[in-house]
Order: sequence, then C-alpha cells, then structure tokens
Amino acid sequence: MNLLSRLDPRSGLRYVLILQFAIAGVLVAADVFGVIPSPFKQRVELPTGPISPGDQRREYRTDRSDPSLLPQDGPLDVPIPEAFSNRLDFTVQDVEGLGRVLLLSGQIEVDDSFRFASFLSDMQEKPDLVALHSPGGVVSEALSIGKQVRDAELSTAVLAGAMCVSSCPYILAGGEERVVSLRGIVGMHQHYYEQPRLIPVVFAVEGIQKGQGETMQHLIDMGVDPALMLYSLNTPPEEIYALIEEELVDTRISTEIVD
Repeated sequence: MNLLSRLDPRSGLRYVLILQFAIAGVLVAADVFGVIPSPFKQRVELPTGPISPGDQRREYRTDRSDPSLLPQDGPLDVPIPEAFSNRLDFTVQDVEGLGRVLLLSGQIEVDDSFRFASFLSDMQEKPDLVALHSPGGVVSEALSIGKQVRDAELSTAVLAGAMCVSSCPYILAGGEERVVSLRGIVGMHQHYYEQPRLIPVVFAVEGIQKGQGETMQHLIDMGVDPALMLYSLNTPPEEIYALIEEELVDTRISTEIVD
C-alpha cells in the first residue's frame, strides 16, 4: 500500500478548511484594524497643485476642500465653504446668469437622500440648478440623490471653485444637463461599499461586486458611459483621479463645459 492510499481525504479537507479560516482571519483583522503589514508597500508622494493631462492623481481629503487642485484665477460662481461639513448642507442662492441655485455641500452621509427629498419638496420654487461641492461619502445615498435629481428633471453643476469627488459624481450624473467648470474638479476613486463586519470573505466580495454593478447601472440609466468606472476602479481609495475636459466629455458625465 503506497503513501497516497493511506491518506485520509477527510484529513486533507480539514487542512484546507483550516487554511481558509486562517486567510479569512487575516482579512477580517485587516478590516477591523485597518492594516496588513507589508514590506513591499511604500507610500508614494503625490504631487500638489493644479492638474494637467497625465498628472491627475492627488491625495484624497474629506476634512476640507483642497484649493491647490483648482485654478486660482477668476471669481467664484457661488460662495464655496472652505471646509466640508460632516453631512450635506442645502443652501439656496439666486445667481445672475444661473438663476435659482440649490447648493449641496459637505460629506454624503446616511439619511442625506431622505433629507434632500424633504428639502426639495419644501421648496416653493423648483431650483434652476443643483450645484455640488462634496468629497463624497456613502455610495447608496449618492445614487439615491442622483435618481431624485433625475426624477425632478433638474440640471446639475460643478461650478468654479467646487469639487465633486468620490461618490459625488453619481449625483452629478443625475442631472438632465450636467455642467462642469474648468475651474472645478470632478474626481473618482475606488469606493467602500457598506458591508457587515465579520462575515465570510466570499460574501464580502459578492457584496462589493453587487455594489459596483449598481453604480454602473445607475450611470447607464442616467445616460453616462459606464466606462467612467475605469477611473474609479484603477485609483486607490486614498487618492483621487481628477478628470480632464476630454474625459468629462467622452464619458458624458458632463454635457457642457464652461470656463
């Protein structure tokens, strides 16, 4: 009787299961504690200052807007907060040449889509434009707000001095017309999708894929080229990839470019 015939297949399966649990434990620990030590991963110093073609990656910040990304010349279309609030703020302004502008500024948090729906329904006059200035946040909330914008047949904009990054472009996509200023920033990166902690890795991956499918379907429904997601998927979450004019137009995330 040779060695292979003496091996109990149940023993081999037990070792495979132990290995799987060990790998899952490492991944869960990384999720809970936020780190996996790696001698191969080195911090890359990102450039600062205004973007240019081929030089479009910058550090992702949620605590404040980063004026170094934006051209410094020229007046702002609407007043832009210097720091992002910890959830969306809604303010209405009458702006010459733009009409009644509803500015959504700040991080996108849980229940902000409900708050937006309530604010919009309480407005006596429908806004002429929904302007955005946000570092992003909860993807599902951004998708919901974007759908509400489209249902209300509103136009969206990223005006001079404003940023719309991370999940914020999914709100921008909701506009029937989508105006982007060359003195504003629209940026993408990999998203975190809401997942319960301490679940099997296979289910976490399944949830991430489902979330990516929902965002792609949203873009398709809004008339935006889902190829926009390539800029998201290829950019680490700690960075932002700022789209240049050609990319904004080609993906149709912008239907009109202004100075």
